[in-house]
Amino acid sequence: MASFLYFLLALIVLIGVFLAVIYNRLIASRNAFKNAFSQIDVQLTRRYDLIPNLVESVKAYLKHENETLLEVTRARNLAAGELKTAAGAPGDATLMQHLTQANNALNSSLGRLMLVVEAYPDLKANQNIMQFSEELASTENRIAFARQAYNDEVMRYNTLSQIFPNNLVAGVFGFQPAALLEAESGKRDVPKVQF
Repeated sequence: MASFLYFLLALIVLIGVFLAVIYNRLIASRNAFKNAFSQIDVQLTRRYDLIPNLVESVKAYLKHENETLLEVTRARNLAAGELKTAAGAPGDATLMQHLTQANNALNSSLGRLMLVVEAYPDLKANQNIMQFSEELASTENRIAFARQAYNDEVMRYNTLSQIFPNNLVAGVFGFQPAALLEAESGKRDVPKVQF
């Protein structure tokens, strides 16, 4: 009888250790995708900080294009607000969708601004505008790399939490699937911002 109790106790300890290992792997994976999102946060914040400077530089030349400048500013503010909200719960599908839509609107308004700038040779040749455009293009590339790293971590986390027996532990402890951060729908290129 005593050997059976030892066997049962050893089995319970073994199952407990097995569950703890799975739980810890899920936590580590969730923390990895949250860390990857923080890199997106850094790059998008950098982008949002560059845009007001670009708008101010263009403003003196384009007084009659005020609506375009206001549209860029509104889109930037909306995207920055969506980023703050998404940073509170990285991986939430609804928040990632809202962030993607806000950034798509910002890309669209920036594209219109760049078309307007193209029409003005003096503006196009301005050193400040050229510098901001270069910084913005560089930031767009960094955002793409950060998005890829985040999506890779989300894929690892989702796979880890959905395979057996991890899915049992994930279900018991409330590990929810994380959402990818998609690039602009239908278009995966970096927006053209050069002059």
